[in-house]
Amino acid sequence: MAQYLNETSRTFSEYLLIPGLTTKDCVPNKVSLKTPLTKFNKGEVSDIELNVPFVSAIMQSVSDDNMAIALAKNGGLSFIFGSQSIEEQTEMIRKVKNHKSGFVISTANLTEEHTLKDVILLKGKTGHSTIAITDNGKAEGKLLGIVTSRDYRVTNDSLDKKVKEFMTPFSNLVTAELGISLKEANDIIWEHKLNSLPVIDENNNFKFFVFRKDYDNHKDNPLELSDYQKKLIVGAGINTRDYKERVPALVEAGADVLCIDSSDGFSEWQKETLEYIKSKFGEKVKVGAGNVVDKEGFLYLVEAGADFIKVGVGGGSICITRETKGIGRGQATALIEVADARDEYFKETGVYIPICSDGGIAQDYHMVLALAMGADFLMMGRYFARFDESPTRKLMVGGNYVKEYWGEGSNRARNWQRYDMGDTADGLKFEEGVDSYVPYAGTLKDNLAVTVGKIKSTMCSCGTISIALLKEKAKITLVSSVSIVEGGAHDVIVKE
Repeated sequence: MAQYLNETSRTFSEYLLIPGLTTKDCVPNKVSLKTPLTKFNKGEVSDIELNVPFVSAIMQSVSDDNMAIALAKNGGLSFIFGSQSIEEQTEMIRKVKNHKSGFVISTANLTEEHTLKDVILLKGKTGHSTIAITDNGKAEGKLLGIVTSRDYRVTNDSLDKKVKEFMTPFSNLVTAELGISLKEANDIIWEHKLNSLPVIDENNNFKFFVFRKDYDNHKDNPLELSDYQKKLIVGAGINTRDYKERVPALVEAGADVLCIDSSDGFSEWQKETLEYIKSKFGEKVKVGAGNVVDKEGFLYLVEAGADFIKVGVGGGSICITRETKGIGRGQATALIEVADARDEYFKETGVYIPICSDGGIAQDYHMVLALAMGADFLMMGRYFARFDESPTRKLMVGGNYVKEYWGEGSNRARNWQRYDMGDTADGLKFEEGVDSYVPYAGTLKDNLAVTVGKIKSTMCSCGTISIALLKEKAKITLVSSVSIVEGGAHDVIVKE
């Protein structure tokens, strides 16, 4: 007969945090939100750690290269959506990895025989105003000079004018030798009042640019999430269909971590995908899996090789899986069980598997509850879809600005590959997501600053200054429907 779980399936809104002792040392500016993204052994640290515990959802309406750049600058990470061609997804990954930070491989290069017209066309294509001029027109060629917007005037110069006639030649450039540190490069930039510094090897072959604006940008974004080359860290969503072609391309493009995107990850297709990736690339390619809602699903994917596990089925704001299929579990209940399984696994094996809470976040305080219940980081769609950096249109609807937001299970997305149920390429038979709007909220940076401020303040009220301490010391209580009403403004007339 069927197995019955008699416990109530609960959501975050059914819980509150009990205040703990707030010591004088427990103040927001001392709170760290650093958290592991991928598995690690006891006594070691994760290969990838987030500076804030947020990742953006693997969705067409949320995570493109613009969102990935903005979120990485502010300490989180985006998983660029996989429901697009391999070529389009890898191009987005490259844009993030080449965006900025430290030693930048030039993607805008010409020869001295090119013309001003070529310069203008290349600038329009790449958006880069600094162009390296090499003997072969490639980034690794012998450096002959550079062209910036100060070297020409479109209104005065002929479009047929050769680059060699107006470029700044190598003899007039300040350069640095390969092996220089980023600090030393920035010192040269400041000393000579440069906007860019070319880095060359002993044979004058061009290697990198270091830009003044990147130094200024880093000061404005102290939590920036970057790799050892100071390049922004970015993730990519994959599926269980074309992974043998998609994964190698994403790895070659520079993706730092992958995640299988599925509405229900407790499947043999995910196991096969994980085993293929680990057999081909070993531990150098990090990949998360899910989604699951119980201990059994967690252990299944961990044993298959997952580097982190996503928790949550049916809790997203645009997800109607529970409504259409009757499948899912309250996000709080699912998270608590999987976190217990994670902790038990860690005690038995010495391997810590981070878990990601995906869905069910309606209020900022839900984020703290999710972390206190055991999540290492949170995946959110609606939250990020509201911002300027999301890839959707901003519209005026009913007198208010909104942004479009649709689920991967909607007819609009047509993302049949995320449903691990064999060959459904003939199309989705029904929707598991809706097409909607969310209120427009402005920039990611401004909104995230408010959210992070709330989280840090709440953690201080719990007497904790790290996510690890929050998990250990938090006191959580169930609340009644009446006390939920009591928690808001009541018995007053709120001024409009």
